[in-house]
Amino acid sequence: MSAAKSLLIELGTEELPPKSLDELGASFMRGICEGLGKRGIGALLEQAALYVTPRRLAVHVPEVAAAQPEQSIERRGPAVNAAVDEQGKPSKALIGFAQSCGVGVEQLEKLETDKGSWFVYRTVKPGQPVAALLPEIVEEALKSLPIPKPMRWAGHDYSFVRPVHWLVMLHGASIIDGHVLGLRSGRQSRGHRFMHPQPVHLADADSYVDALRMAKVLADPMERRQRIRDEVARTAKETSGTPRLDDALLDEIANLTEWPVAIACTFDRAFLSVPPEALVTTMEANQKFVPVFDAHDKLTEHFIGIANIDSKHPSEIRKGYERVIRPRFADAKFFWDEDLKKPLASYQEALKNVTYQQALGSVWDKSVRVAEIARIVANRVEVDAGQATRAAALAKCDLLTRMVGEFPELQGVMGRYYAQHGQESPDVADALDSVYQPRFAGDTIAAGKVGQVLAIAERVDTLAGIFAVGLKPSGNKDPFALRRAALGLARTLIEGGLELDHKALFAEALELLPEAALAAGLKPGKDGKAPVLDAGQRRAALVSELSEFVLERLRGYYAEKGFTTEQYEAVLAVAPISLVDFDRRLRAVLEFGRQPEALSLAGANKRVANILRKQQEEHGAQSIREHVDPAHFEEDAERALAQALEAAQADTATALQRRDYTAVLARLAQLQAPVDAFFDHVLVNADNPVVRANRLALLGRLKAQFTAIADIARL
Repeated sequence: MSAAKSLLIELGTEELPPKSLDELGASFMRGICEGLGKRGIGALLEQAALYVTPRRLAVHVPEVAAAQPEQSIERRGPAVNAAVDEQGKPSKALIGFAQSCGVGVEQLEKLETDKGSWFVYRTVKPGQPVAALLPEIVEEALKSLPIPKPMRWAGHDYSFVRPVHWLVMLHGASIIDGHVLGLRSGRQSRGHRFMHPQPVHLADADSYVDALRMAKVLADPMERRQRIRDEVARTAKETSGTPRLDDALLDEIANLTEWPVAIACTFDRAFLSVPPEALVTTMEANQKFVPVFDAHDKLTEHFIGIANIDSKHPSEIRKGYERVIRPRFADAKFFWDEDLKKPLASYQEALKNVTYQQALGSVWDKSVRVAEIARIVANRVEVDAGQATRAAALAKCDLLTRMVGEFPELQGVMGRYYAQHGQESPDVADALDSVYQPRFAGDTIAAGKVGQVLAIAERVDTLAGIFAVGLKPSGNKDPFALRRAALGLARTLIEGGLELDHKALFAEALELLPEAALAAGLKPGKDGKAPVLDAGQRRAALVSELSEFVLERLRGYYAEKGFTTEQYEAVLAVAPISLVDFDRRLRAVLEFGRQPEALSLAGANKRVANILRKQQEEHGAQSIREHVDPAHFEEDAERALAQALEAAQADTATALQRRDYTAVLARLAQLQAPVDAFFDHVLVNADNPVVRANRLALLGRLKAQFTAIADIARL
């Protein structure tokens, strides 16, 4: 067999969509490696290299064998005692089996097992060469790519994300001949569209990256990203400022260029009167330019464009970039100036003409509900209710401004600027922006208390309303982003330290909804009729459903912070009223789990829970009394446990009152010795029913002391 060699597959295309290029490339590489592995040709995904540019998808796999390994084939035929008669003549079944294998009966072998003897056919099938298998592997990999809208071209009956132009398939220095998407493979790649339009001859698979680099193409996406960083840093020195190049913009620029070159540019300083977020959004989202800030983190008139060419006349490229940015900035300035001519509150009336959701009314209706919830929340957490309701009344007004109409992603940001211009209080103005926090994973919650109150009210109303009309998320579909809203609500409550009963808030939010909304969410049953529920029953069911939905979001939130499922379930089982209290208990359980007594006590609590549950199932809940009578103790171990429980209860009363759950559990951990002694020396199910009932009551008290914090039996 020939030595293993590197394998290269490159598919050349028209410019691929930059936002999906990385996903396309990763899927292509995975498909190639899985296709090789499925055919017995080892190809580790970790060793493969992905090379993607706007005009190509390429995969390099080292150490690929020239062919599949030999395959041993064994087919079992009829049993010997049934396949040959007394004269030794083969039966028709045996002859048919031999013919199906393409051999004579005499070439069959016998297999001896403990269940009898069987005729078998054994052979060794040579492995197919990679050259014969690769075209099919490539086609399979391409068909599995995540392409939502494939396109056709030139009357072909095949389709792809973009038209294809060349195909390279090399194993070592040898061409693997084949056809894919109408292209015949070869060793000719293509260089940069403008700086090296000639074909690029590839001597072998391992020379790919260097050959393309000579042709002004950086095939390695990581190398391209690093060059962009270096180019931006180099060019920024000309501006005496600091560029802001985030990962998302870097990825997109890297997927738009094959040979990136930075160009320093400027715009008219008059545009700096426009809020910087509007200018930065235009630069980053629309033009893929890098904004530059000064030492005080203020936007400057400088920006950096990334060209896909090392031009002999960079000044012409600079002029082009500056020319294209000017009209967009001029539009932003016009929107800003026009919006300032009207106070933000003047847009409130027009919100009545904007539908939020058919059964839930207009955006104005939603604003009224949010204002009422904000008032309730503010009063409970001792925040100025007037400011909270004012912020709620203004929160949606910027939706109707020209600037937000052009740049929807600036909703909230522009509301803050317009509120500041209208002399609203700083807390109200900041709340109009921070109400949307956290905007994304890893974002912080609103910093100000008015913002936190508004964020809670907004999300409570959204969740309650959309659940009420029956549009809760299902599967991957979440058009109202309710999962994000639920997590944002939970995080704001917990990280803001706001002791609120989220169930009560949902109940109050549901009371504010129109009856039509509650009726809209009732789904017909199998009989075609909607279930008959009065408004109270419907609201109660929705409160329970909404609470479970929020708590389920917390499961992932705490998992990311290192808490285990068992710890989370232990606290969930006792259903704390507020999420702040939930968080406090969970952290106490984490600390308890680090103590040496934790495992033994968790096991003992599980044993107690099982004993009490069995008693309730057999004799009812009333069979376990609350009162423990020392007069009925017969063993020293039960007396010692009772005394230890009384002492622990007295010692933890103050800590429990101030919700220092860590201190409570630390004290309860000292119960390990009397608990272990109890189970070692005391028979719970004593023959005497009075003694047995007393011992069950004692165990009930033990369980109650721990479940005042969490159900540690689940640990």
